[in-house]
Amino acid sequence: MADNFQGDLAAVARIDAVPTILEVVCRTTGMGFAAVARVTDERWIACAVRDEISFGLKPGGELKLETTICNEIRASGEGVVIDHVADDEAFCGHPTPAMYGFQSYISMPIVRPGGAFFGTLCAIDPRPASLKRPEVAQMFRLFADLIAFYLEADERMAATEAALLDERQAAELREQFIAVLGHDLRNPLASIDAGVRMLQKEALGGRGPAIVRLVQSSVSRMAELIDNVLDFARGRLGGGLKLDLNAEARLRPVLEQVVAELRSAWPERAIETALVIDQPVNCDRARIAQLLSNLLGNALTHGAPDAPVRVSASSDGDVFALSVENKGEPIPPGTVDRLFQPFFRGAGRTGQQGLGLGLYIAAEIARAHGGTLTVASSPERTRFTLRMPRGDAGA
Repeated sequence: MADNFQGDLAAVARIDAVPTILEVVCRTTGMGFAAVARVTDERWIACAVRDEISFGLKPGGELKLETTICNEIRASGEGVVIDHVADDEAFCGHPTPAMYGFQSYISMPIVRPGGAFFGTLCAIDPRPASLKRPEVAQMFRLFADLIAFYLEADERMAATEAALLDERQAAELREQFIAVLGHDLRNPLASIDAGVRMLQKEALGGRGPAIVRLVQSSVSRMAELIDNVLDFARGRLGGGLKLDLNAEARLRPVLEQVVAELRSAWPERAIETALVIDQPVNCDRARIAQLLSNLLGNALTHGAPDAPVRVSASSDGDVFALSVENKGEPIPPGTVDRLFQPFFRGAGRTGQQGLGLGLYIAAEIARAHGGTLTVASSPERTRFTLRMPRGDAGA
């Protein structure tokens, strides 16, 4: 297949995690330049860059292939780590460090799941650095694997969409694809989580701890996204949502935990609660927590940033009600009618859109409990409300 460098640049740009990955690389290693590079047998092109040392290379910029160590990595398939060029037996006489003025260097190959070499995740700095540590190499390999996985998923999705002509066939193949995607994502996600836990044991300076917390938050968000994808796939492929009903266990602490987690993830936002659950609720607590998490995350994303989000719950009579309310621009009537459809994403700010499954899954959870999820939106407020039978304690 012919090289499509513009397509490669666009594919990397679509991976929202790449800027964070490059920042983590720089903060945890102390190096000033990090990049994702597309490397072929003819060209070296920067797809994404973080430059704190005025190296001067931007996305789309190109280096002469023969002058890069990445060319050797392409040939060998092995990463290269250099703490100090002057003390490195293999590279002390190499022309590349002198040409580009660096003393420390690390680069790991980005290899797609099928074995095709894409390029490298690399970093350089004019100063020596302590890079030959297991946790550093492991972090680079994990990030390189994650980038490779996203590139493969992006290509597979594009190829699938281009090949499908029949709408029904497209829907069926998409559902099968996301089921596989949801399962396959867990392995690299678990590896990233393990890598972050290793970094937490390191003495990180500056913004290092904050960046590690940011990555941890992203891992949690990705895990939630995978759960939504799998729930959607199970529902469409005949499995349906499975409920573990329990009228004895208390529901309020579970909802409070969801609110606490979202407060931690959005420390700048105010979340007010009024949880009055005096009677037992026969429900799947984990599913109701998932519903609240989806609704609350949606409200924080789309609500006015200077106004609080309000969470209310009650168990009056035979009905359990849970609502999430935010201020902000009202939802257009045409959009309201489609909010609970899968893969629907209303107009929003770039970088704040997921797959469009959160509200759909929330509605499916309500339906599985014999309830409804509704929305009312006006210039004053937008409120999502779950209403469902409270059930009997002995059920």
